[in-house]
Amino acid sequence: MLKRKIDQYLIRWKDNPDRLPLIIKGARQIGKTFSIEHFSKNYKNFIEINFIAEPQFKGIFAKGYSPDQIIQEITLIRPDWVFIPGETLIFFDEIQACPDCTTCLKFFKIDGRYDVICSGSLLGIGYNEITSVSVGYKTDYEMHSLDFEEFLWAKGYQQSQIDGILTHMKDLRPFSEVEYSVWLENFREYMTLGGMPKVVQMFVSQKNYSGTLQEQRQILNAYSEDITQYATGLDKAKIKNIYNHISVFLAKENKRYQITKVAPGARNREYTGTVDWLKEAGIINVCHCLESPELPLKGNYKPNDYKIYYRDTGLLIASLDEEAQDDLRQNKNFNTYKGAVYENIIADIFVKQGYELFYYKNEKSTLEMDFFVRDKQTLIPVEVKSGDNATASLRNLIEKDTYKDIQYGIKLCNKNIGFNGKFFTFPYFCAFMLKSFLKDFDLTQYMEHINR
Repeated sequence: MLKRKIDQYLIRWKDNPDRLPLIIKGARQIGKTFSIEHFSKNYKNFIEINFIAEPQFKGIFAKGYSPDQIIQEITLIRPDWVFIPGETLIFFDEIQACPDCTTCLKFFKIDGRYDVICSGSLLGIGYNEITSVSVGYKTDYEMHSLDFEEFLWAKGYQQSQIDGILTHMKDLRPFSEVEYSVWLENFREYMTLGGMPKVVQMFVSQKNYSGTLQEQRQILNAYSEDITQYATGLDKAKIKNIYNHISVFLAKENKRYQITKVAPGARNREYTGTVDWLKEAGIINVCHCLESPELPLKGNYKPNDYKIYYRDTGLLIASLDEEAQDDLRQNKNFNTYKGAVYENIIADIFVKQGYELFYYKNEKSTLEMDFFVRDKQTLIPVEVKSGDNATASLRNLIEKDTYKDIQYGIKLCNKNIGFNGKFFTFPYFCAFMLKSFLKDFDLTQYMEHINR
């Protein structure tokens, strides 16, 4: 089985005496159900209800939400099931098919005899249908497909080896030729495959790419079917239109979402809510354009000016032509699209670290930056280069007095670790350690450290 970060999270959740019922959200086929079933081995008794596979259980809340009433209804359907206080985990799966299920969480918490976990796809969308979301009586956890660290675990790397990447970054110590080559090759594999568990498992067990593209395309089709089934209250054709044009937006030089690229004569007001639906479904990441490159990030962006990325870069590759996977594996030139692929995977890596996505482009297009993050005190521009081109925008943001919140920058590219006094250069494969690198980071102290 694949080792996942949620495994340790669930153990910590169980060890917390004040734990609340847990809702695990995320896109389909990212491993939610498998992880919870694996975790259930920590209990003597496990009750699992899937509201899609077993629709007869949707009626168990008809008479109210008290645990005793719900358990009575469940055992009428399954008289062989036993509920042992203090030793039972109840798992409600696919709750998007029964959104009122979450209303019972408050009552299970007050009762205190049973642990409860809910899960399902499209939960962000389903919340608006729920009678009460048990505010204050639940914990939400958002799960993603495998991040790069989890991918390295799947490949068999030890944690000490992976942590060595962060040590190189902190010490500003370039990787050896062998280290660089090995980590970059793993990163290219991850960029091609993405992090969908079944795709990764196929690759690791077979030690080749056979069948992975077909599996990725099945997932893309499943997402399209979800739009047809669950996009209530919105024009499903318009959501599909956006979904089918994500790779088209990324092909443009500015990679910006533009409604005119979706359909001739299309207007933004006709597509209200469509992008939000795809984001809440866990299918896309949205990167907003800043009004100006300054803090705070969340209070300083244009709500209607953004880029759209696939949540999983492997699915972006699968959405392209048949040969795209081979081209990427062989590091062939993607022309303009190569930059889009690298931007997409860095966006995905950032989101999986907990970052929200922001970029900047001024009105004259003379200054632009791919992403922004921050440390404790400063705003940090992050440039993603498919090659090792000039970094005029990065230098301008750092050097000009106009941008007072910016002290230094970061460039991610196919180049070894370095620091020129203005910006850090890190290889792509270091991006997943960026938040750890910036934790408690102080530029003055760092300069003193590396100059010793």
